[in-house]
Amino acid sequence: MPVVPQIQSILDALAGSPPQPEGLSLEERRAAAHKGLESAILAFGEPAPEDVARRDVNITVKVPDHGTIPARVYTPPTPAPRGGRPAHVYFHGGAWWLGTLDQFDAECANLAKLTDCVVISVDYRLAPEFAYPVPFEDGVAAWVWVQERAFSLGVNPDKVSIGGDSAGGNIAAGVTIALRDRRIPLPVCQVLEVPATDLTMSHPSVKENGTGYLLTEKAMREGVEYYIGKLGDAKDPYASPLHAETLVGLPPALVMTCEYDPLRDEGEAYGKRLQESGVPTEIRRWDGLTHGAGMYTALLAEAREYRQVLVDYLRAAHKI
Repeated sequence: MPVVPQIQSILDALAGSPPQPEGLSLEERRAAAHKGLESAILAFGEPAPEDVARRDVNITVKVPDHGTIPARVYTPPTPAPRGGRPAHVYFHGGAWWLGTLDQFDAECANLAKLTDCVVISVDYRLAPEFAYPVPFEDGVAAWVWVQERAFSLGVNPDKVSIGGDSAGGNIAAGVTIALRDRRIPLPVCQVLEVPATDLTMSHPSVKENGTGYLLTEKAMREGVEYYIGKLGDAKDPYASPLHAETLVGLPPALVMTCEYDPLRDEGEAYGKRLQESGVPTEIRRWDGLTHGAGMYTALLAEAREYRQVLVDYLRAAHKI
């Protein structure tokens, strides 16, 4: 089907806007990109509910270096059940070099309220200043932190899921494989929204949807280079989960893709590999949508439906 009309209007407006000036530094480009992302979220996303509590915390990471990363804990307003609430560990998108806790604040607060679970949003360190494996190991450390502090968070450690979108979906998928390999308790499920799963960037949708649909092939290749470097291994299984030797033993998954997304095919390929490995996996493609359009809940009925599918899946996995 064609791009939904509301998004097509955005694409048309962007097509007529001037290109970014040449010669900007990384920080200048990051600031400009963050400004654009914040404007889009403010214009097209629903505001955060006021009755969800927030608490900012710091997580110590020991591998591959000794560092500290911020995270934000969202707690819904309903009474906690005996034994603690379910929880969801979330990694934001941004091509590994963009994204902040504040930009994804409303999305996480809404998710906490609608799923009636604690959401832990992880502010992993960004490339290229912190290239692979730092953001990935930040993700592993965040998962272990939640498990170790479940009681103080009011969380039932047996009902914790993991997920993220785009680059965050990549990190969530890689972390889940590493948890299995390192014999660390696994999530009850994984929710992978428009995930990057193959850093070789070799699937047909990369070219097919690589220009004119918000996320571009050029931007993704730049993000991959920032993340693993020019000489990095694009088939490292923790950075490129589709290339893992085996996916057997991983937790159930929901994989969400969008029709007009360069990452569509690799997301669906990963979902199919999970299915072939005996992992209960639901693959859902959203026709007419572009990468990231699932966040446009104030603009699109399709985005609200997208979110409801995610919410229903998590509530079922958490047995709420």
